[in-house]
Amino acid sequence: MALSAFIFDFKDLHLDVRRIEKLLGYEKGDSVEPISMTIEKILKESESFHNIKAEYRIFENFTFNISEMILKINDLDFNVGKIIFNQLRNSEILVFFLATAGEEIELKSREAMKRGDYLSGYIYNIVGSEIAEAAAEKMYDHLQMSMAPSGRSVTSRFSPGYCEWDLSEQYLLFSLFPDNFCGIRLTSSALMDPLKSVSGIIGAGSDVKRLAYPCKLCSMKNCLFRRSEDPQR
Repeated sequence: MALSAFIFDFKDLHLDVRRIEKLLGYEKGDSVEPISMTIEKILKESESFHNIKAEYRIFENFTFNISEMILKINDLDFNVGKIIFNQLRNSEILVFFLATAGEEIELKSREAMKRGDYLSGYIYNIVGSEIAEAAAEKMYDHLQMSMAPSGRSVTSRFSPGYCEWDLSEQYLLFSLFPDNFCGIRLTSSALMDPLKSVSGIIGAGSDVKRLAYPCKLCSMKNCLFRRSEDPQR
């Protein structure tokens, strides 16, 4: 069981004003100046955040129960659902991961909301989600490069709560990270704290692939990131 852990500088994530405007629903050039200025200010402030982290663990001993669409690892049964199971079933390696934006931006969002600055509070919230996703993507890039010399490809990232994978299985996933480098805690409802965090699974092998648009597998039609990444938009 191999472990890789990362601490990212905000500048490593290459987030920009246009990306956040797109997530807010603005087409290129449509955003009004107060919006773009607020985004720019928050992105600049985010450069001071120092708890952007990610980690992944590699597992080579596991089994797939095809009839029940369950994967077993360390005597744990993961019922990831049909969609994810079919994407992982040809994997030679399974990789579980955690990533987080840390607590700072969540605190900033709450403080802005408390003083009635709802625009800034909402933008902090969006930026926090993007930081967590970008950290997970940087981690993913490292994993992809590490697999290349062996001729292995990697699947898309899949997280509990999406694609029919029940959120309650966060508890099983977190049990695979006893040291929890990222410092993420689970609430009684299996939500992560800090809230701007990502967890999930990736498969690797010679006969798997990453989907160009994995959101098409998911039934969550109103997901913010589904809308922002949809190639039809």
